[in-house]
Amino acid sequence: MYNFFVESKQINNNQAIIMGNDYNHIVNVLRFKIGQKFYICNKENSKSYLSEIILIDDEKVICKLISENDSTELTIDVAIFQGIPKSDKMDLIIQKCTELGAKEFYPVEMKNCVMKLNNEEKKIDRWQKIAEASSKQSKRNVIPKIYNKLSFQGMISEIKKYDLAIVAYENESKINLKEVLQENKDAKSIAIIIGPEGGIAEKEYKELCDSNVKSATLGKRILRTETAPIAALSMINYEFEL
Repeated sequence: MYNFFVESKQINNNQAIIMGNDYNHIVNVLRFKIGQKFYICNKENSKSYLSEIILIDDEKVICKLISENDSTELTIDVAIFQGIPKSDKMDLIIQKCTELGAKEFYPVEMKNCVMKLNNEEKKIDRWQKIAEASSKQSKRNVIPKIYNKLSFQGMISEIKKYDLAIVAYENESKINLKEVLQENKDAKSIAIIIGPEGGIAEKEYKELCDSNVKSATLGKRILRTETAPIAALSMINYEFEL
């Protein structure tokens, strides 16, 4: 069943009004008719509803809200701090990690980053659209937020607001992510730090450890930068949800 997001001002008296791009998608692409049911989610309070179309005119679709749905969100907030990767790898990271429940994404400039984030505003806008499309597809209750790029020092400052911060480090051999998660079951928010293609530099790693960031391996094999956050979120899903 399809899923669409609206703002609180579009909901009134148990009805929701859909206009703009979503109106075009519903009417001209999907060709929905009166009586068609789908999900509507309020962007501001994350409440999701089963809805039914009761009116279609030249500018808007009006839906009746039938019942509230159970939340599909993780019980823990997860942010991905991703060393900026090459090419369109960030597209894949955002798409798949949104499906797996990530709530925030931060592109981070690290020493081994080859890619420079030129045309940042356009790329952030593109990534935000990818997150929204993936949220619709996976029936999320929220659309993850894509933030502007951070410097490494900016990341050090930002991760302090999370209950737990973990760096996926390829040279870590003693502690795995499962152990870190099981030792911190009371955490309500997690920051996952992933290096770019060249990995996290040793100096950066030491600085992270000095900032109380937990080091963890994701397994015996070296993962690509675009695979690592997907693997980490899958493990978090298993520990906190399944």
